Amino acid sequence: MSEKVLMKGNEALAEAAIQAGCRLFFGYPITPQTEVSAYMAKKMPKIGGTFLQAESEVAAINMVYGAAGAGARVMTSSSSPGISLKAEGISYIAGADLPCVICNIVRGGPGLGGIQPAQSDYFQATKGGGHGDYKLIVLAPSGIQELVNLTVEAFDLADAYRMPVMIMGDGMLGQMMEPVAFGSYTPRKLEEKTWAANGTAGKRKHNVINSLYIQPDELENLVVARYKKYSEIERTEVKLEEYMCSDAEIIMVSYGTTARIVKSAIKILREKGVKAGLIRPITLWPFPGKTISQYADRVKNFLAVEMSMGQMVEDVRLAVNGEADVAFFGRTGGVVPSPAEVVAKVESILGGAAK
Repeated sequence: MSEKVLMKGNEALAEAAIQAGCRLFFGYPITPQTEVSAYMAKKMPKIGGTFLQAESEVAAINMVYGAAGAGARVMTSSSSPGISLKAEGISYIAGADLPCVICNIVRGGPGLGGIQPAQSDYFQATKGGGHGDYKLIVLAPSGIQELVNLTVEAFDLADAYRMPVMIMGDGMLGQMMEPVAFGSYTPRKLEEKTWAANGTAGKRKHNVINSLYIQPDELENLVVARYKKYSEIERTEVKLEEYMCSDAEIIMVSYGTTARIVKSAIKILREKGVKAGLIRPITLWPFPGKTISQYADRVKNFLAVEMSMGQMVEDVRLAVNGEADVAFFGRTGGVVPSPAEVVAKVESILGGAAK
């Protein structure tokens, strides 16, 4: 592992991608993730890579499609409305079973919204976002070191399962600075990309990259096979953090930078005698519903805390399945909740201020 260096989140993300072997980046600038593109524009030519600012987000994601089809490690990044523009291309990439990494540094919406941090793209990320039956692996780091580690792992996950992987942060994560070290991730053993359309050298038949299947039975069989793969991912790739849950009387569920605010609230609540805990999903898909369900057997109250009007809370309710009460607290539009607001919500759920 290298010595720690102080880096902004967006730039650490870009450097981690480079160290993971990414040599192709196609994007289009949008706040609050523009530093990812700026870093790639500066660094890629120096290492034999390619940075290209496309004419639009639509063009960028289709360039990713082409590079992924050739077997390259490729990434694009954007922020909320830009990801919406990429949605059709992401569906094509998923439909062609191609690996790539997509980063969304989320800002407030809907529409152009604002440039402040938000988590209101949860539905878009975890429920598809584009057309058709498909999934993305969605990783939600809460700090810059974790962002670095998960970015490197994202490329391995994409290659291992031949599918797009999304890193979903927010404006705070992209803009804040923290000390980070590189080189701590142990790469997975991956199979050779024998499926890639990267030249035959006269030794094999042509590979064809495609997402169009005219015969409905053929398409159905491919989608069903893809969902068997998704079931395997749900079984083996769930990541989460359990924080002070062993004796908790109320468990909060929160992800990303919001989970850091929740941890501060838990410290205050514990000092007041309230036994609060946190389950932090690191994979938003696959969602750690099984762990939440297990806690629902003994904890009466759950609280989902998000920077949205309530999106992840639906998955929490599905996991709890009526075995406990599930409340919600959120701020939206780029407003960041404070620990004091979270404390007040917990106290109201438990019947008044803690003594």
